Amino acid sequence: MNTEYFIAKRIIRGRKREKKVSRPTVRIAIAGVAIGLTVMILTMGIVKGFQLSIKDKVEGFNADIQINSVDNNNSNEPSPISKNQSFLPQIKALPGVNHVEVYAAKIGVIRTKTDNEGVLLKGIGSDYDWSFIKKNLVKGSVFSANDSAPATGIVISKTIAASLDVDTGSKLLIFFVTHSKDTDSRGQYGVEQRVKTFYVKGIYNTGFDEFDRKVVFADIGQVQNLNFWKKDQVGGFEVSCADFNDVDKLEGSINNLIGEKLQAQSIKKINSAVFSWLQLQNTNAAIILILMAVVSAIAMVSALIVLILENTNMIGLLKALGSTNFSIQKIFLLDGAYLIAWGMFLGNVIGLSLCFVQGHYGLIKLPQETYYVSQVPIYLNWQYIVLLNVGCFLSCMLTLILPSLIISRILPVRALKYN
Repeated sequence: MNTEYFIAKRIIRGRKREKKVSRPTVRIAIAGVAIGLTVMILTMGIVKGFQLSIKDKVEGFNADIQINSVDNNNSNEPSPISKNQSFLPQIKALPGVNHVEVYAAKIGVIRTKTDNEGVLLKGIGSDYDWSFIKKNLVKGSVFSANDSAPATGIVISKTIAASLDVDTGSKLLIFFVTHSKDTDSRGQYGVEQRVKTFYVKGIYNTGFDEFDRKVVFADIGQVQNLNFWKKDQVGGFEVSCADFNDVDKLEGSINNLIGEKLQAQSIKKINSAVFSWLQLQNTNAAIILILMAVVSAIAMVSALIVLILENTNMIGLLKALGSTNFSIQKIFLLDGAYLIAWGMFLGNVIGLSLCFVQGHYGLIKLPQETYYVSQVPIYLNWQYIVLLNVGCFLSCMLTLILPSLIISRILPVRALKYN
């Protein structure tokens, strides 16, 4: 058996059997590492869960990439383009592209007997992926877009329904301002007010107030009729990606295919404020991780110093017998590694258990109107967990090297006299 390992094990066992000064200090050190790692795991789980929850909601309303005319100038009402584009098969064949669908948008005002509500009517076709809305549907059902006769059903949010005091089956009048179909005597297009009748087919609730307050889903044919567009004209295309990490790369690839009159933009650019805010959460998480690593390291340094001082006579004896400073340092570093491992084991058990309970039962609730989610979200990535454990262990071990240098200053004569 390795000599350093044998002595290190004897020190630990002796500490457990005898009432020594180091016992409470060591327990505090183990608790410090356990608490530190627990907080690290919870921090990563909550931050990543929150980021993914918000990202999924933004994607649900806008897809990952939008293709529009360059004349839009960031308008909520995109200029018409033909839906029969030669580049569509090439885009669909790009690795990482999941789905491509058409859409259009029109700003309007819902009027009832008592209230008005400004909305963004999002026109979708028969190729629209309803999975996100169906997952968040609280009442009613979705409608089927009809290429021959536009459907009169719409899907509104719970926020809009509550504001207007309407329910599924309710009749709604939506007023729009659009360019006239014909020119005046000067050859210019005027504007006119148009009104459309819709019936509430379904009610959704995503908790993302920024979108819930304005987005209403309708048949794209209704937007085409309102704008006097042809049947083959749409506002643009929405592209869904298999992996969100590939969005920027695919945005560049699509822009290379569509030509100069069209542009592809990722939701990172369209909703830059939201994604900048989400990116800021990484900074907050990094600060918490660093603080917890420092707390764990300080606790372990204190424990190691106490262990060294408590075993000063043994250190002097080992030096008198010919042991080197490095060999004795190794003994106490092995003890430190043992204590760190115990703390990390407890930290993993507590942290992962809390994440599991919250993820499956959602015990901790949040006000959805403030945080956009109804409960604390949890997302565990095992790569992050492994990196946290490795980082915690290495940071603690590296900080133990400095206090272990005290051993080199202990002289055998003084240590044995002290004994």
